Amino acid sequence: MSAAKIHIRNLSKEFPPRQGKGDPLRVIKSLDLAIQPHEFVCILGRSGCGKSTLLNAIAGLDQDYTGVIEIDGKAVTGGRPPVRIAYLFQEPRLLPWLTAERNIDFVLRACRVPFSQWRERKERYLGITGLDRFRTYYPHQLSGGMAQRLALVRALCVEPDILLMDEPFSGLDELTARRLRVDLLNIWRETRKTVIFVTHNAYEATFLADRILVMVQGEFRAEIPVRITRPRDYDDPGIFDINRNVVRLFLQLADSGDAAEAEETNRAVPDTRERETRRAGAA
Repeated sequence: MSAAKIHIRNLSKEFPPRQGKGDPLRVIKSLDLAIQPHEFVCILGRSGCGKSTLLNAIAGLDQDYTGVIEIDGKAVTGGRPPVRIAYLFQEPRLLPWLTAERNIDFVLRACRVPFSQWRERKERYLGITGLDRFRTYYPHQLSGGMAQRLALVRALCVEPDILLMDEPFSGLDELTARRLRVDLLNIWRETRKTVIFVTHNAYEATFLADRILVMVQGEFRAEIPVRITRPRDYDDPGIFDINRNVVRLFLQLADSGDAAEAEETNRAVPDTRERETRRAGAA
């Protein structure tokens, strides 16, 4: 096996207690992770389990953590990853005063891509996504799916080594999301970027991923390989079978995590009557 593209060791992240009272909130707990070059990994978990926080740390947007994140054997330090990373969010985050093409140009200029390469890159990715006819449109003239596709084009035009995707299709209707998942896999097969895709949709993860990491309360509780040949078909019975197992395991792990959290809370917070007794004794 080749050296890992992304290597994470003993990563932990805490948020300070509200108003300075109580214990810090641990959102990532001693994570270890290795992602191979060109791999498509999905992180599956409920809202608030630490998925987005992990992506922010990998991207260098959050530096307040303990542990080590390495990319191509070099540590992510000072908020500057050693390779180019593109990050897609739940919203397209397009500049509304610029046309579709000018939104792409803005990023190409910001990333100092040589002007001589602009046309070829735009033609390639606008063509792949079917947006070449809409380059003069403004964001408000695009549908939600087209806007998210444009955000993907904008990210790919800078030719990133790693593509981070934080639930990019969660705000779309299912038919549009299905189309974009197919587009994404077509692009991935052609470009072979290393992709980390965060989702709470088990079927989405099963359809897209080489492997799925199930995240519960800041920890990876399971790893599920998806050994289905590509290109994939939405109606493949194998995807349905794996998805059923993923959902069953995910629910079991989430329930056990809830029970453990409740038990930990009960231990940390004394019974109200016990606190009242202590106050009375002190008085």
